[in-house]
Amino acid sequence: MYYAHFGLKEPPFKITPNTEIFFTGGNRGAVLDAAIYAIQNGEGIIKVVGEVGSGKTMLCRMLQTMLPERIESIYLANPSVAPEDVLHAIAFELQLKLPKSADRLKVMQALQKHLLGRHAAGKQVVIFVEEAQGMPLATLEEIRLLSNLETNHDKLLQIVLFGQPELDENLNQTNIRQLRERITHSFNLTPLHSNEIGEYLIFRLRAAGYFGPHLFTPAAIKKLSNAARGLVRRVNILADKSLLAAFAENVYQVTPKHVQAAISDSEFGIEKSKAAAKHNKSLMWAGLLMLGLVLGYFASMGYQKQRIVDAKQPSAELKDRSDSDKPQLPSNPPPTNIEATAINPQEDILSRRLSATESWLTSQPPTTVSIQLLGATSDVQLKSDLETLSQQIELDNIYVFRTKVNDQPFLTVLYGSFANRFDAMRALQKLPVEIQKNHPQLRTIAGVLQETK
Repeated sequence: MYYAHFGLKEPPFKITPNTEIFFTGGNRGAVLDAAIYAIQNGEGIIKVVGEVGSGKTMLCRMLQTMLPERIESIYLANPSVAPEDVLHAIAFELQLKLPKSADRLKVMQALQKHLLGRHAAGKQVVIFVEEAQGMPLATLEEIRLLSNLETNHDKLLQIVLFGQPELDENLNQTNIRQLRERITHSFNLTPLHSNEIGEYLIFRLRAAGYFGPHLFTPAAIKKLSNAARGLVRRVNILADKSLLAAFAENVYQVTPKHVQAAISDSEFGIEKSKAAAKHNKSLMWAGLLMLGLVLGYFASMGYQKQRIVDAKQPSAELKDRSDSDKPQLPSNPPPTNIEATAINPQEDILSRRLSATESWLTSQPPTTVSIQLLGATSDVQLKSDLETLSQQIELDNIYVFRTKVNDQPFLTVLYGSFANRFDAMRALQKLPVEIQKNHPQLRTIAGVLQETK
């Protein structure tokens, strides 16, 4: 509904996990890299814990996408599977043909035979277990027994448990300590901080085709951050509703008023308001009780007035000093006239890269992955951008193609040719910091060709 209003090509805040727009901030990229390393080199069980809506499913999808081809993954999503059925469920995911009457021992033997065959073929098998906090402890113990399948040097099956914080509580129970001792790597998806949420919002907007200044004011980001509690799913829901509220007012920037409208329209916003009111009331009564005790104590000692003045005066001075020391946000700089500063000797840099890109697109497999760096609406602007980029990365690996956004001419800049998303993500993380501030994203040649039709 509001896409054309804000210059977007697609929904920016869908809650369905999309590996094309994985946000590496808020320790997500670091956890992904560490999990890939642990799966490739670890010998125990891996655990990933995060609150509801923190991005566990997205991380799981990214692992399946970015693991090398020699690693085969299976996905176990049903947390209520019974202990006697879990081995059959895993065998089914591995596409093993077993009679329904096969007992536990025969299923285990078939699993071991299959895994030995994959190991002999140079393959590694990993099982992702979602919602592990909801699994019966006996089922988790059955999965733990699979970690005993091994050769003289290697584990035949790698296990990754994804769960909510309740998973840690379950693993702390005495009767499951054998599983807890097998966990060699533990990762925690922490909530996003306010500044990270600001980066996340503009990252998703850029991925949806937006190239203007930030649509959310700093105050709106702070309000949204407080309401979402750093959880990605809540951020997506509130951001989407906030944009809709701004669109309804026919304005082009989201303010705290629009975020408040989104919060009021969200179930978790109502829950938070009730919880906050209850918490504030408790604090009020606790404060009054404490105040009464303090005043009574000082009264009994006979010098409460002087002590209260002495205790409060430094606090007031410190508060005044801290208020004066707070850094003031700089005002927005005036827009620069890029066309006036265009450099004549670089006038043909754009035509050279456009020509090189035409032959490059036709010579690459559709699955080739490239990194989208930035975009521009005018040739003069992009020539200046290309000049800057050429001083940071090799010009021969920079490609430019023309397309349209909202029926207006648009130029998109890509960097590099990579065989898979794993290699492309590694290259993206090595780009200069100034380039990474534009929140680059991964593109396939197939997607680019589709866009240029």
